Amino acid sequence: MSITERAAPAWEELVSAALLGTARRRPPIETGDEHPDPAAALLDAAAVATVRRRAGLRPARSAPHPAPAPDDPRPLPPPAARARLRDLLNDRTHQGGSGGGRRGAAPSLAELLPQWLAAAGRHGYRAPAAVLPDLLDAARARTDLRPDALALAGPRAVWLAELNPEWRFALRAGNRGAAGDAAADPQAARRLWAEGLFAERVALLTGVRERDPAAGLALLSGTWAQERAEDRLLFLDALRGGLGPDDEPFLEQALTDRSRNVRATAAELLSALPGSALSHRMAERALACVALDRTGVVPRIAVEAPHACDPAMERDGVTAGPPPGRGERSWWLGQLVEGAPLGIWPARFGGRTPEQIVALEVADDWQPDLHAAWCRAAVRQRDAEWARALLGPPPVPAGAVVAVGDPAKLLSVLPENERAVWVAEFVAGHGLSEAFQLLGACAVPWAEPLGRAVVDALDIAREAGSYPWSFSGVMGLAERCLDPALADRLDPLTATPEDGSNASPGAGAYWSEAFQRLVSTLRLRAAMLAELAG
Repeated sequence: MSITERAAPAWEELVSAALLGTARRRPPIETGDEHPDPAAALLDAAAVATVRRRAGLRPARSAPHPAPAPDDPRPLPPPAARARLRDLLNDRTHQGGSGGGRRGAAPSLAELLPQWLAAAGRHGYRAPAAVLPDLLDAARARTDLRPDALALAGPRAVWLAELNPEWRFALRAGNRGAAGDAAADPQAARRLWAEGLFAERVALLTGVRERDPAAGLALLSGTWAQERAEDRLLFLDALRGGLGPDDEPFLEQALTDRSRNVRATAAELLSALPGSALSHRMAERALACVALDRTGVVPRIAVEAPHACDPAMERDGVTAGPPPGRGERSWWLGQLVEGAPLGIWPARFGGRTPEQIVALEVADDWQPDLHAAWCRAAVRQRDAEWARALLGPPPVPAGAVVAVGDPAKLLSVLPENERAVWVAEFVAGHGLSEAFQLLGACAVPWAEPLGRAVVDALDIAREAGSYPWSFSGVMGLAERCLDPALADRLDPLTATPEDGSNASPGAGAYWSEAFQRLVSTLRLRAAMLAELAG
């Protein structure tokens, strides 16, 4: 009897026998003279079953066609810019960062893609329909691309994401567009707030706050008690947009929340309101700890840190337990000074300016803790005068580079041009080894003084035969941040210098490659910007 004449074995049984092997599981078929080999018999049976399964396949029920993609009225980029975008999306050869030890003189197109997307967004363009799948694939692989990529893709990104599970991230991030539409309609906003997904609700709250802070607060207040703790935290963070005195009663209520993170965020927001009751309470506590001591020949700052963290302090956002290696009293002092308005200190110190206050001696080795707390307060309150005073002039080369707090964060408070000049002076005095984080705080493209200082410092390192790989990070920043107009000035540095007696082996060839890559990248960036400008 042939296989086709016998009862057909179940497909699942054939698959199981094939996976386990005929030596471990007997095939669900009879074997004899016609099929002495169980493996061959199994394959014959699978072939017959395959034909039978295909022949007996029933046509699937037709599904309704998807609704047409929404219209996007924004203009397309010029033809040359569209061709450039296709090239950038098709380049998958350089997945690492620009610079970072990469060899060769060719620019990394993958690292130019974020700049193209940002520039296209500034022009108000939309993505060509043909590149949308590749654009969404790129955004799926690189989260740093998602905001600009989805903005360029527009509403069609959400439409495509509903058809392809691999692009599901666009449904979460793209909800800002739908939420933005609802934010303009109070009735639609209430409906989305009651029925929407969490990401939609966060985007909606942010959008409503941008239009009408009071309406956004009303939405959140209505459901606050029913929200989960982790959701309350993110909703509360969305109140930063449009933060004002009208938010104070709600934030004061949030200080009693059962979640410690929610309480801390509410306290941070209240401390950013200089006239809030919490700011006054923190000011009273800070003033009780810090005073001007006039008993000596030269006035100095006297500090008496708290001896305990009482419940009222904890309610106002002071964390009682210090991190490992930190004393309790210095931990509490730092939080009190950080939460107090910076405007209280000039009167406390006899009308002195922030610069004069920072210059005062601090008794009993409390200066690092006090100045670090003032740094955090300046960043939180976006106070440029205090940030400027705490930064001071760039340290001179002969002095030790001792940073109090986070200089990069303090720089972020200053105007863009002032930031660039300060970092340029720092680079000129100290070179690039200490300046990497400071460079990252400066606006792109770097202003002319900063760009010139970075190029000069790289040239000095090149001439000195310094170990070139230690500058790969700065080279990567320069490729992304230097003004493309500097390309011609860098041309002479692309030549291969002779390795001196003290130079690292192969340093000359590396420097030549790095500068060739830098020049070609700058010229490519210039071409991209020109193409986008049409």
